[in-house]
Amino acid sequence: MAAASDTLSPKEAQIVGWLAEQKTEMLRLLEDVVNIDSGSYDKPGVDAVGARFVKYFESEGLGVEVEKIETLGDAIHVRLDDTPSNEKPIVLMGHRDTVFPKGEAARRPFRIVDGRAYGPGVADMKGGLVLNAFVLAAFKRFGGNPAPLAGLITSDEEIASPACRSVIERVAKDARCVLNSEPGRPSGNVVTGRKGGVFMRMEVLGRAAHSGGAFEKGISAIGEIAHKIVALHALTDLKRGITVNVGLVNGGQSVNTTAPQAEGRIDLRYVHPSDRAYALDVINRIIDTATVPGTTATLEILGEFLPLTKPAGSEELFETYVQAAAIAGLKVAGEFSGGCADSGFTTSVGCPTICATGPVGANAHTADEHMDVETLVPRAQAMALAILRMPPAR
Repeated sequence: MAAASDTLSPKEAQIVGWLAEQKTEMLRLLEDVVNIDSGSYDKPGVDAVGARFVKYFESEGLGVEVEKIETLGDAIHVRLDDTPSNEKPIVLMGHRDTVFPKGEAARRPFRIVDGRAYGPGVADMKGGLVLNAFVLAAFKRFGGNPAPLAGLITSDEEIASPACRSVIERVAKDARCVLNSEPGRPSGNVVTGRKGGVFMRMEVLGRAAHSGGAFEKGISAIGEIAHKIVALHALTDLKRGITVNVGLVNGGQSVNTTAPQAEGRIDLRYVHPSDRAYALDVINRIIDTATVPGTTATLEILGEFLPLTKPAGSEELFETYVQAAAIAGLKVAGEFSGGCADSGFTTSVGCPTICATGPVGANAHTADEHMDVETLVPRAQAMALAILRMPPAR
């Protein structure tokens, strides 16, 4: 709960007070969107979640533009009003897709148990989107924002934003700063640094042969991919912040056939942008080098995230948020995360960004994913106060 009203300006007290009264409405909207399946490739479901948010925004008098995307969910842009401004906006950002399959919402609908809200995507990151929506509504009702305020809801973050990356970068290039409401850390902290990630598919081709009657004629793709996996994992350097994980492998034709084909999915994580080129160079050499004679291999990049870095203005933004959070009764510090997020795209174009400003949550991508209900309102108040207390643009 926010601190006593005598520490707040009249406008701050008005906005913080209104948010304090919205817990029930926030949870009602959260229940609605959690109970809609929205796996990244489920365009109808992702867009149905988007439509529910659009309904809320329009009911609050906010302007909405839906940017159509053909195969994945649409991008949703939100604005307080239609008055043109030369000032750069403060952008509240988040994604509405989840990692869960169709039917998961029916199997595990929204519920609250012992102060925790459960359901697919409740923390990652539908709770953060609800928080953003109510902060935008608060400023629409009461004003006081020191710069234009906008919202962006994307649709494909869980698969590395293949469609929305260009949208995010375009918005961030013209933004004063971005607050990305991924779930707050279990510690209550926000995220001020993240690794970059590259997700790849390797395919190895060999030659089929009967493994009993013509063993010598076969060339095992599985034998070759096993060598490559060992070499790829050896690239991991924890002190440097580089990790390589082959998390999926399949191949072969039958137990009594030398495997003609195999494939593996590779997850590369790194801290420093320069390490991306280094790691990919080594990975490509591993792919191009055959240990089992006669095999060939190819590598395909399926998607990637950029690291969350600290462009100019980041420290000032962070300090403003920390001080605002303290007024809302929260003790917040910055953490580094090995996980990836769309916030890496915003900092890559030089936009100061804080990530994980959403309500506190844990166990994302699992059946035990949950959100701490009592953090929803205070984290919304912290965001609103941070916006209100941002120093003038330079």
